[in-house]
Amino acid sequence: MRECRNVMDGRARPAPRAFGQVETWVFDLDNTLYPHHVNLWQQVDARIRDYVASFLKLTNEAAFRLQKDYYKRYGITLRGMMIEHGMTPDNFLDYVHQIDYSPLEPNATLGAAIEQLPGRKLILTNGTTGHAGAVLERLGLRDHFDHVFDIVAAELEPKPSPATYARFLQAHAVEPGRAAMFEDLARNLEVPHELGMTTVLVVPAGAREVLREDWELEGRDAPHVDHVTDDLVGFLQAVAAAR
Repeated sequence: MRECRNVMDGRARPAPRAFGQVETWVFDLDNTLYPHHVNLWQQVDARIRDYVASFLKLTNEAAFRLQKDYYKRYGITLRGMMIEHGMTPDNFLDYVHQIDYSPLEPNATLGAAIEQLPGRKLILTNGTTGHAGAVLERLGLRDHFDHVFDIVAAELEPKPSPATYARFLQAHAVEPGRAAMFEDLARNLEVPHELGMTTVLVVPAGAREVLREDWELEGRDAPHVDHVTDDLVGFLQAVAAAR
């Protein structure tokens, strides 16, 4: 579950932070609480492309290129569209989350593993509460989380913006040094790690082929990533057993 890394650029690297002090467990939603290969997010991705194409009167190909550029530069395409084109968010957020959630199946084993963790469990997502609720309902995990902090609560400023983490920590009175963050994008763990959180990068299982940009799969060797796992259930079970 963990890739051991003791040397970085010829220097000894600090030992990864542990979980003994953790009392708040923070989880990303998409591609973290369900496996990458489900490709649920592919549906959202396609609807974002279609919305951008319609709004800017672009071909699908041109809209897709712009969408990915804004996603990489601004954290989410929505932010780029707001800043660069003055788009209002409501219609966009409603449209892109009208997807088929049936590929998701209940995951009682993951629910049991989360339940074993002592303390609060929170969702921190760049999606909406409606989307998060639909995902958690399909996975059978709704009752295992205390709150969802979404893009609206973040004032439409997505991860990895430092301001978003600050809003989240304040809204839920989270002490970073006593919290852990689980994410599928390494760049979204940099600020949490700087703040003192224990960080876990959730990567695609084994040799599964997933539809991601190359940069989205990078970062497992970054110094701000304490732990890497391709088996979230097994990882959480091991953490709970160690506690």
